[in-house]
Amino acid sequence: MPTKTANIIKRIVDMVLTVLLLFLMAFQVTGDVLHEWLGIGMTVTLILHHILNRKWYKAVFKGNYSPYRIVMTAVNTLMLVSIALTAVSGMSMSGHAVPFMYGLINVMTARTLHLAMSYWSFILMGVHIGLHIKAMTAKMPDKGKIVFKVILTGVSGVGLWLFLKSGIVNYITFRTHFAFLEYTTAKWLIILQNLAMLLFFVLIGYVLSEVTTKGKDKKYSLNPLIWFGSAIVIGAVMFFALR
Repeated sequence: MPTKTANIIKRIVDMVLTVLLLFLMAFQVTGDVLHEWLGIGMTVTLILHHILNRKWYKAVFKGNYSPYRIVMTAVNTLMLVSIALTAVSGMSMSGHAVPFMYGLINVMTARTLHLAMSYWSFILMGVHIGLHIKAMTAKMPDKGKIVFKVILTGVSGVGLWLFLKSGIVNYITFRTHFAFLEYTTAKWLIILQNLAMLLFFVLIGYVLSEVTTKGKDKKYSLNPLIWFGSAIVIGAVMFFALR
């Protein structure tokens, strides 16, 4: 397959994964049946994603590991584990898509595991995207990059506020068995809220990519920490002011 065509397919697959992720994290929008089938679709698309990026696996034990490569490998490995656990625990509770797998794991255990791992997958996928942002925006003019970073920082701050406000910390630390969802919020707004939260972790990934990659002057850039700090301030101010 020509490199250009392969890259286009990869981008399409990545976009599909992002859209599926946003809807999977919006159970109150999709409902039970569609949520399960979207989960199956996500699993299949992820398998395709890994097949398209199989060269990464072949190179894992080759070459030297720079700080950036260490972070990328760690994030990818943790993400793979969390997604696998999300899929298995979800199928263990399935009543529609794969009912023959119901009870594979104790249902209560599966419920707690699925809730925690789905949000960990959400977080790690955001960081994973962020680790590639620098390459994705490489062709942007300098002014465009600044505007992009300002928007990313502002939306990320709102995303942090929503993340804290939603009590997701309790989910990822296994302290809650059930998600407390808001069913009165407009469906389109829920998707946008999920996008804002995802972008906060995209920002984290972007910062990690910058502080672990040397520039032309052989130094690591600390400037992205200003963007990250600004997002933290925005999120913290909103969290305490709107309680």
